[in-house]
Amino acid sequence: MKRVTLALTLALAAGLSAEAADAQTLKTVKDRGMLSCGVSQGLPGFSSPDDKGNWTGIDVDVCRAIAGAIFNDPTKVKYMPLSAKDRFTALQSGEIDVLSRNTTWTISRDTSLGANFTGVTYYDGQGFMVKKSLKVNSALELNSASVCVQTGTTTEQNLADYFKANNMKYEVIAFATNDETVKAYEAGRCDVFTTDQSGLYANRLKLASPNDHMVLPEIISKEPLGPMVRHGDDQWFDIVKWTLFAMITAEELGVTSKNVDEKAKLENPELKRVLGSDGNFGEQLGLTKDWVVRIVKAVGNYGEVFDRNVGAGSPLAINRGLNNLWNKGGLQYAPPIR
Repeated sequence: MKRVTLALTLALAAGLSAEAADAQTLKTVKDRGMLSCGVSQGLPGFSSPDDKGNWTGIDVDVCRAIAGAIFNDPTKVKYMPLSAKDRFTALQSGEIDVLSRNTTWTISRDTSLGANFTGVTYYDGQGFMVKKSLKVNSALELNSASVCVQTGTTTEQNLADYFKANNMKYEVIAFATNDETVKAYEAGRCDVFTTDQSGLYANRLKLASPNDHMVLPEIISKEPLGPMVRHGDDQWFDIVKWTLFAMITAEELGVTSKNVDEKAKLENPELKRVLGSDGNFGEQLGLTKDWVVRIVKAVGNYGEVFDRNVGAGSPLAINRGLNNLWNKGGLQYAPPIR
């Protein structure tokens, strides 16, 4: 009995020691003076560099918001472009502090990769793009089509499920990277290109004649996209999670990058809690009292981020749809800061 008790005590101590060793991400980031953020290799609207190496997109803004909360400086981010195949290894190995790369939240990824999803930045679903010259108006007309797809994604399984469920045949033509997949589709090596619908709109902008291509109406899957962090550091998990919640909450309260200073002066109890003049919620995260103010000044609220990168203020012009706030018919909902 004593041996069992001793063994359990030693195991518990080892577990607590490992947890304490892992729970150092915030300190590591502060000591480094820079957040290391894993992003895509170039997906307009989500994470894409310009010709000067400046990154923009929803996923990029999540990292800029985290840096804003920690350093009060959204430029203190190092971006690491990662393929779909390499993204999880980079997170597991510690090469990056957060993976913010149009990644779908699934049970297998949540349980088998040693990582946690911290929320949903974009509610998406898989779709199909075809050349208008094919005169196809529905995915149900794609029997015997050849389909370009990127390996290492949830796309392949969704594709197989959809065609099997509808008793259709198809040929898969797979590529390692998104750009290779797009180029193959444009070159006519396949009839159809499939990925998340937001990705279809983004990749269509890369084509020589975007108006010659159309996105079909069918959505064949649920693809909730969000950031990931490693297991073992609850403080860091909370920081990344509540950074997104702060952006959503700011939009709910009408707090924007332009009026945040004015809102912080108002005698509104909820605004005082959220913007840091009442309570110590930021300090509970290991941040400062004005952490939400820092985030909003860095990137704006969630609506500003959406519109600027993929919505009405962007070349993609994607309707908010499911990504609207919960009180405007969408799914974006943040737990209260109180």
